[in-house]
Amino acid sequence: MFNKVLIANRGEIALRIIRACKELGVRTLAVYSEPDIDSLHVQLADEAICIGPAPSHSSYLKIDRIISAAEIGDVDAIHPGYGFLAENAHFAEVCESCNIKFIGPTPAAIRAMGDKNMARETARKAGVPVTPGSDGLVETEADALKVAKKIGYPVMIKAVAGGGGKGMRPAHNEMSLVQAFHGARMEAEKAFGNAGVYIEKLILNPHHIEFQIMADEHGEVVHVGERDCSIQRRNQKIIEETPSPLMTPELRKKMGDASVALAKEVGYQGAGTMEYLVDDRLNFYFMEMNTRIQVEHTITEEAYGIDLVKEQIKVAAGETLSSFVRDAKIKYHAIECRVNAEDPFNNFQPSPGRIELYYAPGGRGVRIDSHAYSGYTVPPYYDSMIAKVIAMGTTRDHAIERMRRALGEYLIRGIKTTIPFQEAIMRDPDFLRGNYNTGFVEKIITSRVAEFKR
Repeated sequence: MFNKVLIANRGEIALRIIRACKELGVRTLAVYSEPDIDSLHVQLADEAICIGPAPSHSSYLKIDRIISAAEIGDVDAIHPGYGFLAENAHFAEVCESCNIKFIGPTPAAIRAMGDKNMARETARKAGVPVTPGSDGLVETEADALKVAKKIGYPVMIKAVAGGGGKGMRPAHNEMSLVQAFHGARMEAEKAFGNAGVYIEKLILNPHHIEFQIMADEHGEVVHVGERDCSIQRRNQKIIEETPSPLMTPELRKKMGDASVALAKEVGYQGAGTMEYLVDDRLNFYFMEMNTRIQVEHTITEEAYGIDLVKEQIKVAAGETLSSFVRDAKIKYHAIECRVNAEDPFNNFQPSPGRIELYYAPGGRGVRIDSHAYSGYTVPPYYDSMIAKVIAMGTTRDHAIERMRRALGEYLIRGIKTTIPFQEAIMRDPDFLRGNYNTGFVEKIITSRVAEFKR
C-alpha cells in the first residue's frame, strides 16, 4: 500500500479521497489554489501545498506545479479525482516518468478511450453497438454536411476530447448544422484545447445508462451494475439512480457483458464507466467511456455496499480485486441529487458567495458528500456543485421518500441552490413512475417547477 497520496483535485471529491485514504492508513497531501485556502480538503488532509492563483489553468491544471508539490511532499501516488487532469494521458505519463503511481488507467488506455472517436472505433472492434456516425474526425463544414445527409437528421456534433456536456451541439437541418458545427469546435477548443469533432446520429429522448467497471492489474474485470443518468439539463446530470427503472435482467446482462469486453479490449485498469444511449425498444448504443471515478459513484457504493475509491487505490497499489467487489450483488435502491450553487428560477444562473447558514440532512439511509459549511464562500471560478445528496431504500419508492425528506431538511442560506428544483422532480408523477428520458427536464419539469417554489 502507498505511504502518501497527493490529491490533484478540490471540493467534495478531494474530501472523498482523503476519507478513503484515512481508512487505508495512507497519509494525504492536498493541493489548492489561493481562493481554496479555507476549503475543507485543505483542513482535513495531513499536509497541504498552494499551487497557484484562482484560474484552473494556473493551478489545478498546472502539471509542473502539481508534480513539484508531489516531489516536495515525497508522495508515491497521485489520485486525480474527476475533472481537471483525471483523463489527461500526458499527466499520467509525467507521473510515471517521475516514479509516482497515477491512480487510474494507463496512459494508453486513457488515449484509447478518452478520444471519443477512437473509443467508438474500439467499441466496434469489440462488437459493441455504436450509433451511426462519421468515420473519424469531421474537419470542414462541407464534410459535416455530407455526413449529416448520409446518416439523416437529427444529428449530434461532439468534441472528441469532450466531457461535462461541453463541445456538444444538436442539429435538425442544414442551417442549424453549420452553426452547431462551428459552435461545437469553438467551445471544444476553449474547453479542451482540441477543436476536433465527430458527428453521430441523434437518438431522440433516449435513456442515458452507464455501467460501472472495476479492473485490476492482473486481468480481472467486472462490472458493478448500471446507473440511470437521464435526468439532465443541457447535457449536465442532475439526478442519478440505480438500478435503472428501464432495466431488465436480460438487458443488464447484455450491456454488462459488452462493458467488460470493451474494458478488456483496451487492457483497462482501475475504475471506469461505459456510457450508453438506450432507445424505447431497449436497443443500446455505446457513447463513450469515462476513464476515472464518476461523480455519481456514490449510488453504486450505497446500493451494492462497496467502496469504489478505496478499491481504486488498492488495485493501483497492485492488489487483486476484492471479493466483495468481484462478487457484488445489489442490495438497495439508491438515488443521488447534485446540489449546485445555481438559481433554478433564474435560468440556473450561478450563485457564488458566502453561505450564511448550512445544515445538512441526516438520518438513516441518507449520505451527504459535501465540502460546504456555514461561513464557506463558494468561489465563482470552478464547477458550481457544492454537495451530493444520496438516499437509499429497500425499494425505489422508499428511496424517493427518503430523498424528499432529506431535501426538505437541507438548509443553505446566503446563496441560491438547485434543491427546490430537485424537490419538484421528486414529486413529479412521471418521475415517480420511472417514466422519463433525457428530454424529461426541458419538456416537463421546467413548465411545472414554479408550482413548487418555496
